[in-house]
Amino acid sequence: MMLQLLLLSALAAVTRASDVLEFTDDDFDSRIGHHELILVEFFAPWCGHCKRLAPEYEAAATRLKSIVALAKVDCTANSNVCNKYGVSGYPTLKIFKDGEDSGSYDGPRTADGIVSHMKKQAGPASSVIKSVVEFEKYIGDRDASVIGFFADSGSSAQADFQKSANSQRDFYRFAHTNSEELLKKYDIESEGIILFRPARLSNKFEESSVRFSEDAMTSDKIKKFIQDNIFGMCPHMTEDNKDLIKGKDLMVAYYDVDYEMNPKGSNYWRNRVMKVAKDFLDQGKQMNFAVANKNVFSHDLSEFGLDSHTGELPVVGIRSSNGDKYVMQEEFSRDGKALERFLQDYFAGTLKRYLKSEPIPENNDGPVKVVVAENFDQIVNDDSKDVLIEFYAPWCGHCKNLEPKYKELGEKLSGDPNIVIAKMDATANDVPSPYDVSGFPTIYFAPAGRKEDPQRYEGGREISDFISYLKREATNPLVVGETEKSEL
Repeated sequence: MMLQLLLLSALAAVTRASDVLEFTDDDFDSRIGHHELILVEFFAPWCGHCKRLAPEYEAAATRLKSIVALAKVDCTANSNVCNKYGVSGYPTLKIFKDGEDSGSYDGPRTADGIVSHMKKQAGPASSVIKSVVEFEKYIGDRDASVIGFFADSGSSAQADFQKSANSQRDFYRFAHTNSEELLKKYDIESEGIILFRPARLSNKFEESSVRFSEDAMTSDKIKKFIQDNIFGMCPHMTEDNKDLIKGKDLMVAYYDVDYEMNPKGSNYWRNRVMKVAKDFLDQGKQMNFAVANKNVFSHDLSEFGLDSHTGELPVVGIRSSNGDKYVMQEEFSRDGKALERFLQDYFAGTLKRYLKSEPIPENNDGPVKVVVAENFDQIVNDDSKDVLIEFYAPWCGHCKNLEPKYKELGEKLSGDPNIVIAKMDATANDVPSPYDVSGFPTIYFAPAGRKEDPQRYEGGREISDFISYLKREATNPLVVGETEKSEL
């Protein structure tokens, strides 16, 4: 009995320790209005995505305690409130302000992402800083800080700054100050903006802060200033900021980046990347550089044909703005020479791009041509042929159902010299631009002479549907086998 009581007591302690509030049908309406800002997760206990989110959500709730509340609702036991807010999938996360649904949470589903996003939502778009102590605490955060300095709190410049902060609060942290001491410290007479990069990323290759230099503080100019400078020469790429690091070719060094447990080791390799990067940027070369944790981005490494179990040394890949991939084959060297040679070859145009590709089939005489990344140009981009290509996955049930019909279509059109029926395993081969494959099967028609503008096939999946489409779209009159003619 004593053991049971101890176990029950321990279980109760664990339950009490949770910083995630639990709402139900009975108390949701009465409790939600107590919070100026709150994030609510609508979940189901059996949902795999919910189970994966749970520890991240719990960690975020603890870190946000006393700043923003996080709550959850079990929709299997509280259907009324879930139906009221149109919950149709799990987990669904919504932000409520003053008791009202203000929209879905679309930020990253990691503890860091939730904390960063909700901090930006809490309070005013631009925080007020009144003292040096408050200032030092604010810029000491793990995220970058954009701070406006204004001698006159009623100035149009401060109003423009706050307007810009309001429109960009989902992405960046803003604060402003009217402190004479801070204006004097940063040699600002009447108004100015300074972007402070995170202290953990400070280095000898670039300034840790950047000043806004435009004459007018318009929202567009402030936005461009932030976008151009916030990440610096070589940011730490995370799941939370990866979509903001864009616009150019991107080189990433993947290794055990961990600024929580090993900031010194993380910066050791980053500094070596930056030393080389600075030389190329000083030459006017256009490229973004970043470092990233190889385990967090194991999928990216797989796309480069690399293994995350590689040891201490970074592995390096470049993804061009049009999606082409290049992999550094030489082992990363501490003096940076290997990386320097890799970049020299890249900018010289002498590197062979990396293609994830199955071997080219030795025999490809069947009615449906097998396309892999290595023969894509030869088959699909043959300007003299119309090509209907199916992108499939081996495990896809719809693809398996389509296979016999697609093969029969190929047989019926095998006598047409101007058309090719093809298929490609999109899980084992790189799919080139401009093809967009996000589900299976995805089918495209690539017309002769217009390979840069393939058309997504949205028609039916019966043989007669494909034949009707191709008769309408084919560059040359379709030649259909006798069997198909007799059926039609």
